[in-house]
Parts: sequence; C-alpha cells; structure tokens
Amino acid sequence: MTNKIETAMRIFTEPRHFKLRLFLEGNIIGIFTGLTIALFRYLLELSEDYTPLIYGWLRNDPAWLPVWIFALLVVGWLLYRIVQKDGMTSGSGIPQLKGMLLGRMDMDWARVLVLKFTGAVLGIGAGLSLGREGPSVQLGACIGQGVGRVTKRSFAENHYLLTAGAGAGLAAAFNAPLAGVIFCLEELTKNFSPFVLMGSIAAAVTATTVTQYFFGMEPVFHMGEIPVVATGSIYALLIALGAFVGLLGLAFNRMLTRSLDGYDKARLPHWAKPMVPLLLACVLGFALPQVLGGGSRLVDALVVTDYSLLFLVILLLGKFFFTMVCFGSGVPGGIFLPMLVLGSVGGAIFAKLAVAAGVMEPVWTVNCIIFGMAAYFAAVVKSPVTGAVLIMEMTGSFDHMLALILVSMTAYLVADLTNSEPVYDMLLNRSLALRTRIETAVRRHRIMSELIVGMGSQLDGALVREICWPAGSLLVNVRRGGEELAPNGSLQLREGDYLYVLSDDVHRAALESLALEKSS
Repeated sequence: MTNKIETAMRIFTEPRHFKLRLFLEGNIIGIFTGLTIALFRYLLELSEDYTPLIYGWLRNDPAWLPVWIFALLVVGWLLYRIVQKDGMTSGSGIPQLKGMLLGRMDMDWARVLVLKFTGAVLGIGAGLSLGREGPSVQLGACIGQGVGRVTKRSFAENHYLLTAGAGAGLAAAFNAPLAGVIFCLEELTKNFSPFVLMGSIAAAVTATTVTQYFFGMEPVFHMGEIPVVATGSIYALLIALGAFVGLLGLAFNRMLTRSLDGYDKARLPHWAKPMVPLLLACVLGFALPQVLGGGSRLVDALVVTDYSLLFLVILLLGKFFFTMVCFGSGVPGGIFLPMLVLGSVGGAIFAKLAVAAGVMEPVWTVNCIIFGMAAYFAAVVKSPVTGAVLIMEMTGSFDHMLALILVSMTAYLVADLTNSEPVYDMLLNRSLALRTRIETAVRRHRIMSELIVGMGSQLDGALVREICWPAGSLLVNVRRGGEELAPNGSLQLREGDYLYVLSDDVHRAALESLALEKSS
C-alpha cells in the first residue's frame, strides 16, 4: 500500500517526466496499432471488392448458391465460437472499454486482439452491416493494454495507455487523428486530462502516419467538390437538416435495444444467432446489395448517383433494419460506420425534399449528405464535437467546420430534449446489468483516478474533510492551475481543480459522480 502511494505521488507531482513517458509509449502503441489496423482495413477492402462479384456470379450461375449458403453458415458457427470463447469480443467493443475505464470489466488483451480481429473480418467480410471502427478502437485498446502490461506499468498508467490505443485505433481506421484524440476526451474519459491528451495525441498521429503509408492520404469518403457554405439562408436550412436527421437518429437507440432483447426473447440457440443476419445478408445480396457491409461505398455512390426519393427511403429502411438484425446477434462489429451511412442517406432524403419544395438548389445536395452524417452521429452518440471533427477529416471538407458544428449541435439538442441516452452508455449499462452473461475476469485493483471538479458539483466549494469519499479512497494530490496543493482536510476544492485519488477500481464511477453531479 505504501509503495503504491509513493509511486502515485511521484507520477502526479512530477508530471513532466510522466508526460514524456506517455508520449514515448504512445508512439510505440501507435506503430503497432497502425500496422494492425492497416492489415484489418486491407482485408475488409478486399471483401468490399469481391462480395459484389460473388453475388454477380451467383446470379449467372445459381447452382453454386448452396455452396455459398454453406460457407455463410460456417462463418456463423465460427463467429459463435469466437464470442463463446471470450464475451469481450461481442459487438462494438467500445462499451466494454468504457466499462474497463470504470473498473467494472477486464479483458485478456492478447486473446481479445486475435479473436476480435478474426471475428470482425469474418462478419463484416461476409456482408454484415457492421462497422470497422468499433473493432479498430478495441484492437488499439488491446495493444495499449498489452504495452502497459508487458512493461509492467501501474494499473492507473495502464488506463492511460488503453485510452491512447483506443484513440489510435479510431484514427487509423478513418485517417482521422484529430477525431481519435477528441473521441478519447469527449466519449471515453469525458475528462480533458493532460495525461490522456499526451498519450492519445502521440498514438493517434503515429497510427495515422503508419496507415497513410499503406493507403495514402486521401479521405475515406470521396465527395468531389464541396460548395462552401457562406449565406444565411443556407444556415437556416442546416438547422432544419440537423433537426430532421436528429429525429431520424432517435429511432436508432430504441430499436437497437429492442433488437438485442428480441434475440433473447426468441430463445434461439446461441449458435443460431449469427446465422440469422448472415442468411439475411444472402437474400439482400440479390435484392438490395447496397446495404451490405459497412457502407462507405454507398456514401460515395450517393454523391454521384441521382437516386429517386423512393429508393432513398428503401435504402434508409433497408440499412437501418439490417444493421439492427446484425448488431442484435452479438457478433463482433461496430455501429459507427452504419450510423454515418444512415445519416448520409437521411441527408440525401432531406436534400431531395428541399429541392422539390424549391427552397434549396441541387448544388447543396452533397453538403446535406456530409452534414447528415455528423448530425446522425451527434444524435445517437451525443458527442457532437467528435462527430463534426470526424466527418471533417473523413471527407476532407476542412472549410465547413462552422456548418458541421451547427448541424451537429442541432441534432444533439433534439436528442437531449427527448432524453435520448448516448448509445454507448446505453449498451454499457445493459452489459453491466447482464454481466453474468459476459465472460469477464473482474478483479479488484487499487487505481489512481484523475478527476476534474465540475461547476456546482458536490466537490465544488467543499472542504476535503467534509466529503463522503468512497471507502478506502485516498486523495493523493490536488493541482490548481500550475500549482500543487497539499490535500489536507482544510483545503477547499474549487471548480476546475484536478484531483488524483487512489481507490479500488470499483469506486471509479462513484468518484466521477462526486466530481460531476450537482450538489442538492
């Protein structure tokens, strides 16, 4: 116990050395994450090339259809075995990371790294409507945790490295280093910590540099020439677009929960769950192939193809319900990219309606497609800054930051006013409620938590001795600006103070509540 306190004191009272170490470790994590995600992206892009060819071949020679169906069933059985082997490989992986940062979950990083990689390639490659970003984030987090454990870093430092790896995974998946960093701050930790920032920046930039070596510097989406928004009338339409797509996004979280519950109520054998979306993918491969896979090529097609309003609605409904069926089955795969695709189709529908009503010129259609992605993301994830920055980097539309923020914040407000819960928090809470079904080896650790005293929170204005700290917690250090303060009982905490508290990991959530929840 004494050694842990001394270690914590050295780390947080000598932050320059600790930041340097995080920076160096972040670069190591970034290199390995970049190489891993480069291979991951390459395999998925191969599947995007060959899946349409397979279905085209089957149309011309249907005698081979039973062989293809058998191959899909084999993939389904492998996905079942992967999730059965380690429950942490199920779904996106981002809720599991949030659970780990709260001290409520743990994972075997090497096993999850191999199984998640394999499962995501098999599932998404077979045409399931799932994204590469969730697995990429979890793969990066596995590498971050692995670096920390191989070098025998403290449990607290492991959390910083895990977070850095997660940001590197997102950055490498989408060529979006800034979005990777913002994602760590806004979504994973909800804490603008200089330590999180240092490791995340190093890992995200390095990982993106590695993937750009293999894939070039082109943005993920190819949108062509994008008109710059500069008139007031267009801004009024953007607010309407944000509200429209925000309303569409409200159905995502609700249907996602119903899909997960639906599989449970159906009482299907566990081995049969992955078979359902795979067999549905086989049908859609002939009837509506545009909704197969993550959907990045569908976004590109929206820009160059003048789809009718009816077909756009069919695409929206088809992609939406197919995504629900795929994610509800619990197979490895994310929802980031399907969300963005749904937002782009929603934006295209809005543009069609606006042009038909005579309130918008057709030239702004591509803007609506781009801004629709940011709006849908903001409504579902409730991280508007991450969404805006991500879309800016994925489309290369660096002249549209103001418009992206405006649309994202409008969609966010729509979701907030209707009490919509952020999707990853919702999935985490559901997993924790059903954690006996998840194969995790939860162990109790003493960890160092970095907290920021929120305005009007229970800690704001309170004396250290007056605070009901969780049992066994120890306030190690307080930083106010650039000044280090002795954490004695008579110290009055203020908004913006950084607190470093040594506690059992199971108390992490309680500590965050103290720092953020308003005092009554």
